[in-house]
Amino acid sequence: MVAEKRFVSPEDVETIKLDWGTLKWMNTPDVTGSSGFSAGVVMLEPGKGHERHTHPDSEEILYILGGEGKQTIADEERTITTGEMVYIPSGVEHSTINTSWEPLRFLAVYCPPGPEDEIRELAEATVFPPGEFPDA
Repeated sequence: MVAEKRFVSPEDVETIKLDWGTLKWMNTPDVTGSSGFSAGVVMLEPGKGHERHTHPDSEEILYILGGEGKQTIADEERTITTGEMVYIPSGVEHSTINTSWEPLRFLAVYCPPGPEDEIRELAEATVFPPGEFPDA
């Protein structure tokens, strides 16, 4: 992918498919040349999500675009819904679970970038090239 891209559409970037959802990282050092943060759209399937984990060296922000879910950060748990923002400090355990019948969609931002590469390298991740749709 060409660095220094200023406008990015979903068709420009690869799709990462996991058993719990689909991710499209639209701002990464490889896509835009950004070294300060990464950002992408995440879609969690109904009833699915990712287990508790940490990002030791990156802060994370989630902005909920649609749907409803359960967000846990350390020992705090609450319902999240469209229009809300979640801040997760670096090194703090957290999880996000879709608790509704429709997809839970959110913008995820990491500062600095890095965790998106770890997700891409998971054994259960299937990576589809730009413009190719994941299998249903």
